[in-house]
Amino acid sequence: MEKFWKVNHVNKRKVNLHNPILIEGLPGIANVGKIAVDFLIEELKANKLCTFHSHHFPHSVFVNESNLVEMPKIELYYKKFKDKKKRDLLLLSGDVQPIDEASCYSFCETIIKLVKEYHCKEIITTGGIGLQNIPDKPKVYCTANSKEYLKELKNSKSGLHTNIFGVVGPIMGVSGILVGMSRRYKINSAAFLAETFGHQMYLGVKGAKEIVKVLNKKYKLKIDIKRLGKEILEIENEIMKKTKEWLVDSGKSNQAGAKPKNSEQSYIG
Repeated sequence: MEKFWKVNHVNKRKVNLHNPILIEGLPGIANVGKIAVDFLIEELKANKLCTFHSHHFPHSVFVNESNLVEMPKIELYYKKFKDKKKRDLLLLSGDVQPIDEASCYSFCETIIKLVKEYHCKEIITTGGIGLQNIPDKPKVYCTANSKEYLKELKNSKSGLHTNIFGVVGPIMGVSGILVGMSRRYKINSAAFLAETFGHQMYLGVKGAKEIVKVLNKKYKLKIDIKRLGKEILEIENEIMKKTKEWLVDSGKSNQAGAKPKNSEQSYIG
């Protein structure tokens, strides 16, 4: 595991978190999950906990607005709430996904072991289901790693659709493997997948907005959803320059997330 991933902590002193939930949002089709989690990080003014580096990132760098190169990165943030009735958050975002099967598994194991140190007992991964047309009102589908947890999510009245069988096929990448592996560690985990347009250069703001709505309602985050449209305009250029350029240039067709069950739907995560 260590040969794949180097974890650089921002502070030497461990942060004390109250019953935290991990929410993951890495790049995929339409960047639905990344948009949603990046918005949460900005809106909640989350603090950086650590950064992940690896030789199993894509072999490319980005050029920033200062005309300097940047290495690809994945980062973990945290948000502590003053209200002790609310659960704290761990928010995982980044520029890229691990590039192959072995590094994806090792990364997910690294993440699970790390969040267990903070007594995290719940993980939510996010992504999109790529359709052939832009949906007017995207639905958010949900799958989980146990019947009990899926029933809990279904009864949460947060707008989730749990009848996902037949809608998606395999869920690839971190958004899928993290859910599957966490069961071994007795962590409740689920994937929230929003409908979106499956074009490579499309930004799934609508789908991301629906995922944020679900998270906002379920975890009582008190976020102003209307700000998402405005915020996305500010991060659009950054997303297009980084994750979208990498996806196009590397020719990645098997992106992370839920594969289509039929010709009408294809996924992403």
